[in-house]
Amino acid sequence: MGGPADTFGANKIQEHVMSDTYVPPKVWKWEQESGGRFASINRPIAGATHDKELPVGKHPFQLYSLATPNGVKVTVMFEELLAAGHSGAEYDAWLINIGDGHQFGSDFVEINPNSKIPALMDRSGPEPVRVFESAAILMHLAEKFDAFLGDPAKRAELLSWIFWQMGSAPYLGGGFGHFYAYAPEKWEYPINRYAMEVKRQLDVLDRHLAENEYMVGDDYTIADMAIWPWYGRLAQGGAYDAGEFLDVQSYKNVQRWTDQIDVRPAVQRGKMVNRTFGKPETQLRERHGASDFKTQTWDKIAPADGDS
Repeated sequence: MGGPADTFGANKIQEHVMSDTYVPPKVWKWEQESGGRFASINRPIAGATHDKELPVGKHPFQLYSLATPNGVKVTVMFEELLAAGHSGAEYDAWLINIGDGHQFGSDFVEINPNSKIPALMDRSGPEPVRVFESAAILMHLAEKFDAFLGDPAKRAELLSWIFWQMGSAPYLGGGFGHFYAYAPEKWEYPINRYAMEVKRQLDVLDRHLAENEYMVGDDYTIADMAIWPWYGRLAQGGAYDAGEFLDVQSYKNVQRWTDQIDVRPAVQRGKMVNRTFGKPETQLRERHGASDFKTQTWDKIAPADGDS
């Protein structure tokens, strides 16, 4: 009778799992793009590739982002703050199209030397403050507005789950997502390796959420905002078209938590900001005020065929 090891091919002798056998050189050199989707934006060096000034709007916070899971974390946070009555959290959200290399522009690199979205300029004080890395932005905003931090006695639990997400999601995105959906070929070994890890992560969440309404007990916090855009989307089957492959419906507690967060109006709005894919009515490519959700979605402002 087969077991889990058979599922991932651990007990089978695999021949020609990958197209050839790679022998690493003594010193690695960048001689060609890695191949696959997003290959053109990956490189082994940092720094700007071109001069590019970023726009600045009228609000206290200037966000430069894209509606990837890391970007959605922050736009959900802003919309939740505004929904909770924190009017000082008004923000402008400017689109950074990573496929076109906007993250390598000089002004963007000044905000985030790591050239990743999201990047935030907090202009609410006497001097602008840059904040980069999505979890750092969540913490910055939560502490600034004293919101969505949950029970102070559970601060260590909150931080632990935020850091869990930051450490775990690269295995989901850069690991499983890359080899399952974006790599130039499908290779059994890396897909199996990362599928096993992602399912382990889902099991971690499922066991925890069996005993907790949210990630930190009964309080909806920035830990949920950090984890949901990655694992909620995965649970809905929207990440890498891998829902059936990973049997995401079997994680019942994750499904309950996912649905509970997804119906929040602020989450629905946050998902739309800086979005360039999906149905036109779900895309608010830039956000400069609450009314934009009704008047500036892509179905209302997209140029007609033949227009520039």
